Amino acid sequence: EGLIEFYDSFKDMFEFFCKNTTIHGTIRLVCSDSNRMKTAFWTLLLLASFGMLYWQFALMFSQYWAYPVVLTMSMHSEPKMFPAITICNLDPYRFELVSKHLVQLDRMAEESITFLYGVNTSASLFHMNEKNIRIKDLSSVGNLSTSSFKLSQNFSLLRMFDHNNMSGRRHSSVGFRLCNATGGNCFYKTYSSGMDAILEWYRFHYMNIMSQLPVIINISDHEEQIEDMVYSCQYDGEPCRPSDYVHFHHPVFGSCYTFNSKGTDSFWTATKPGIPYGLSLILRAEQKDHIPLLSTVAGVKVMIHNHNQTPFLEHEGFDIRPGIATTIGIQQDEVNRLGGNYGKCTTNGDDVNVKLLYNNSYTLQACLHSCFQHIMVRKCGCGYYYYPLPPGAEYCDYNKQPAWGHCFYQLYNRLRNHHLNCFDQCPKPCRESLYKVSAGTAKWPSTKSQDWVRQALRHQNGYNSTSNRKDIAKVTIFYKQLNYQSVNESPLLSENLLLSSMGSQWSLWFGSSVLSVVEMFELLIDTLVLSLLFCYQRFRSKKT
Repeated sequence: EGLIEFYDSFKDMFEFFCKNTTIHGTIRLVCSDSNRMKTAFWTLLLLASFGMLYWQFALMFSQYWAYPVVLTMSMHSEPKMFPAITICNLDPYRFELVSKHLVQLDRMAEESITFLYGVNTSASLFHMNEKNIRIKDLSSVGNLSTSSFKLSQNFSLLRMFDHNNMSGRRHSSVGFRLCNATGGNCFYKTYSSGMDAILEWYRFHYMNIMSQLPVIINISDHEEQIEDMVYSCQYDGEPCRPSDYVHFHHPVFGSCYTFNSKGTDSFWTATKPGIPYGLSLILRAEQKDHIPLLSTVAGVKVMIHNHNQTPFLEHEGFDIRPGIATTIGIQQDEVNRLGGNYGKCTTNGDDVNVKLLYNNSYTLQACLHSCFQHIMVRKCGCGYYYYPLPPGAEYCDYNKQPAWGHCFYQLYNRLRNHHLNCFDQCPKPCRESLYKVSAGTAKWPSTKSQDWVRQALRHQNGYNSTSNRKDIAKVTIFYKQLNYQSVNESPLLSENLLLSSMGSQWSLWFGSSVLSVVEMFELLIDTLVLSLLFCYQRFRSKKT
């Protein structure tokens, strides 16, 4: 009795609660007991208030468990790191080991173009007899056996016509046929543009040829010096050093150099905005392509990216036109995502189920390429040439895997249509930097200055071209301003805001506080204890 307050009946207990509780309106149930209409009215009113309260609670919790976010934007101004810059000369070269097959492929392409359009391109497009075509000799890496590879004649380019009933015209498309391993389930890889079809057909054969090169060859060790591509390099008014760049070779975009990236010296710090404090390059942009049908673009490929990020030039970047001075102003944006229940993102890729095939930091493109390559190796039995290989795999070769093209194009269409689970397995980074670019161009060198500019390049860099501004380009990359915009995700409904909203609703409908909730729990406990006592008394009375 010292711990629990006993009542003679449930009615006494309820009357005591209604007269002493801090919940508004309950006392009206006791004071109006002689008037049944008022008692019924206040009873219905209290029940309706309880119903509205818990309906509002349900809405709040459903919104909270949906984990919505709100974006907050803030501006910051401080010295920051200059981004990494990758440049490529759009001029892939020929290796001696596969040069014979590339010559055969050029002849096949010439025959196909003549068959489709009746144009003889041997004089203007293919110049294999020119002496300035350099073939890379890889004999220094060891004994390389002559490949038994043979170009397949089963993928000829064809023109197909379809009749349009709406306009009454016949539309043509160009493509080549792909079949599975049994020769069935065939489909045509077609394009409405004959140029796109020829380029894709050439790349398809090119990948099979390049798969003959041993993967262990470090192509970068057999590349020309940077002076053959970059005539001048300055950052913040100071000449670039050899430790400021790293080299790699891209099978389509040719010889590439990345400035201010992982593996170089300490990263460049941008302390001032403006053109004089950026990166200035004078580049060789010759149009003497070694493999002309890999790309129809002349100039230099440029991409601005983060320091430890693999540059995916086929998806990003822009082209610099020869004979033009291009100024590129950049502005940085930072995006910070919450992750967890508020969205799918990863901090560094360690929690992603896809094993990355790139040695640099995690990016969405690196994960998607790695995911696709793993599926490609598992489904098709070989790897896509433009992506790194998993351990123990080999690149596709239609002499060994005749149906790999059929398998690849179907998988790639599924990836583009989001029917593969790669987009589900590859989340966005929780923190990433994005660069917005604006560019301006002007003719360079001008008509009056081109003579002395070319003379200066000739004496200092061995520049020996006699063309009219069509083989050099100038590019300057700089911060327009050091202000950068940060976009941060924050919970729309946090725990504190949820409790505050619940308290507001409780006060709205009952005009009470947290202590009123404790009083209700006390009433429930007293009801439970009194019920047990009554049951115990009844049990003893029956036993007696």
